[in-house]
Amino acid sequence: MKFMFDTANIEDIKEYKDIFPITGITSNPSIIKKEGKIDFFNHFKEIRKILGFEKSIHIQVVAENCEGIIKDAETILENIDNKIYIKIPVTEEGLKAMRLLKSKGVNITATAVYTKIQSLLALETGADFIAPYFNRMENIGINPREVIETTANMINKYNYSTEILTASFRNIGQVVDAFSSGSQAVTVPPQILHDSLMMPSIQKAIGDFTLDWENIFGKEKSIYNL
Repeated sequence: MKFMFDTANIEDIKEYKDIFPITGITSNPSIIKKEGKIDFFNHFKEIRKILGFEKSIHIQVVAENCEGIIKDAETILENIDNKIYIKIPVTEEGLKAMRLLKSKGVNITATAVYTKIQSLLALETGADFIAPYFNRMENIGINPREVIETTANMINKYNYSTEILTASFRNIGQVVDAFSSGSQAVTVPPQILHDSLMMPSIQKAIGDFTLDWENIFGKEKSIYNL
């Protein structure tokens, strides 16, 4: 089970990386748009400095044809580092580019996955990760749990090394459902994880424990200063 941050915000990464047990970060053009007109390559170099090489960074191409996708990928690898996972949408041109890049040992995350056939084709193409879009699928009447379950079953049946990296979440319930359906990893905005631990019931329980302790030992007394 793996958690990643679906963000390119440096301050959020710095703030939350030591709280949540993440294994990397993911991004796409829409996420990058939130950061404004950044110095693209240096921005991700800074994220690499923060995360180190033990965690993965996933960056999406913008080009839509095979030749352009490969050029985008090569530029990312040359200007940031060669450990980056290249996110490529599962289209005909995307699959063609994935095959060529995998033959060169490039790390690939197959993205923009809405259907079972996209997942199956990405598996057979050798993608390292497959990223189904949970909330977006629900919004158009596709059951994301079925897509994840089918993909997970094929991974187990045929011993693929590919992992499912589910993305596009609106709430923590969807995150839990993704794991329950067989996703090995999820990528989530840090705020969703933060909010999940700020439930009033959790805070009330902590407050009740504190009051009970203070009734016995007094305020501002913890175990370490008894």
